[in-house]
Amino acid sequence: MHSTFSSASYDRSSIVEEIFDQLAPDYDQIFTESLIGRAQRNAVWKILDRTLSEKDNILELNCGTGEDAIHLASRGVSVLACEASREMIARAEYRINHISNSLPVVFCHLPTEQVRELRPESQFDGVFSNFSGLNCIEDLSAVASSLSDLVRPGGQLLLCLSTRFCLIEIAYYLRHGQVRKALRRCHAHSVATLKGMQLPVYYPTLRQLRRFFSPHFRLQTYTGIGVAVPPSYCEKWALRRPSLLRFLCRLERVIAPLPVLRATGDHILLCFERVP
Repeated sequence: MHSTFSSASYDRSSIVEEIFDQLAPDYDQIFTESLIGRAQRNAVWKILDRTLSEKDNILELNCGTGEDAIHLASRGVSVLACEASREMIARAEYRINHISNSLPVVFCHLPTEQVRELRPESQFDGVFSNFSGLNCIEDLSAVASSLSDLVRPGGQLLLCLSTRFCLIEIAYYLRHGQVRKALRRCHAHSVATLKGMQLPVYYPTLRQLRRFFSPHFRLQTYTGIGVAVPPSYCEKWALRRPSLLRFLCRLERVIAPLPVLRATGDHILLCFERVP
């Protein structure tokens, strides 16, 4: 699998890359290797593994330190994994070099807004983006239009985004008397402060996501991620209650696919199909 892309100006502010460059050294310790991070990722992988097949050629957006790309490649899926942060890419390449240099994965420094610059030898069988990377982009319709040229008819989009309404988050912050934080997603747009810098975050509804990706892609299914399992900032709570977290993981498998509830988790995983 080989791809090239032409150089283009970086559309977003450089502060976005700077934020994630600074998050990169601690990202795996804080999230990837955490109990909650692993529980939510396992829920995503369960759907990913039954949707994608060995020998599929996949484009991953916002790949972070490469955890998902390495998992897919270990199953025989070819992955072109893109990320806006050079430090995240450096850590992903370090990890893959210490695992195996024969896994079918290539890491590429490329912001999602520039995905239209890719020039693959053939269209991808699918696209994957995990854990809210797309929530940092205001105009997802432009991303959908770019992906429509890169994905074969019948190909899959598996996109995991933060939801507009997270019931556990609302209850958690209300319990701590933080009303503004409890309702931060409900306003559709908020500003996260990371490493002393501000990052705009957008929370589209399911209806908006359907509209953004239409007419190129049709929504087939969706399920909740983190409906019973709490968000990652509850990690200290989870460390004190591992048996309760295991119970919540079992409960998650039952209630995450249910109508209404599946749109109220920390994230939602949507499966779109490329329309011919």
